[in-house]
Amino acid sequence: MHKPLLSYAVAIALGAATLPAAAQSAGDWTLGAGVHVVDPKSDNGRVAGGTLDVGVDRDIKPTLTVEYFVHDKLGVEVLAAWPFQHDIQIAGLGRVGDTKQLPPTVSLQYHFNGQDRVSPFLGAGINYTAFFSEDTRGALEGSKLKLGDSWGLAAHAGVDFAVGQRGAIRIDARWIDIDTDVSLDGAKLGTVAIDPIVYGAAYVMKF
Repeated sequence: MHKPLLSYAVAIALGAATLPAAAQSAGDWTLGAGVHVVDPKSDNGRVAGGTLDVGVDRDIKPTLTVEYFVHDKLGVEVLAAWPFQHDIQIAGLGRVGDTKQLPPTVSLQYHFNGQDRVSPFLGAGINYTAFFSEDTRGALEGSKLKLGDSWGLAAHAGVDFAVGQRGAIRIDARWIDIDTDVSLDGAKLGTVAIDPIVYGAAYVMKF
């Protein structure tokens, strides 16, 4: 159901590609506002001694980025977002809970054509994911669920399509290494590997 969002963004970007480009130089800042999907990998692992298959659903929320250019083509970006919420399922038991998370990420990014109307980029960095507001229901209702915070690597790729002198439509995707230690009523159950792809679109303004 998220394909129309990206299709619409692509159409806008391609239509805007004929407009003058916004050159990016050392010392510039950009601010991006968009919408992104956190889409965990399909197999999130097993807990409780390998007896329970865990699944984590995706979610979509507004996002914000700030990037500072230390070189004409090299920037340091910080990603922030409205808290994402994910349903947690166990095979055979259905939905057993949910959690909220914030995944701030710092990346070093190389923009290949920072002076052109179409500028692809690649980035790599560090992610910290904080889990909170865990809740249980169904087979686990009444139990206390806890997900540990996560540190991990992150990779980022995307394309900026210039809109006027200071703006761009950005289409991008990230891979983030997110592993969380799970406990139930104080007992450790194991580690869940979320490792999502985070994809979406944003409007980026240079200032």
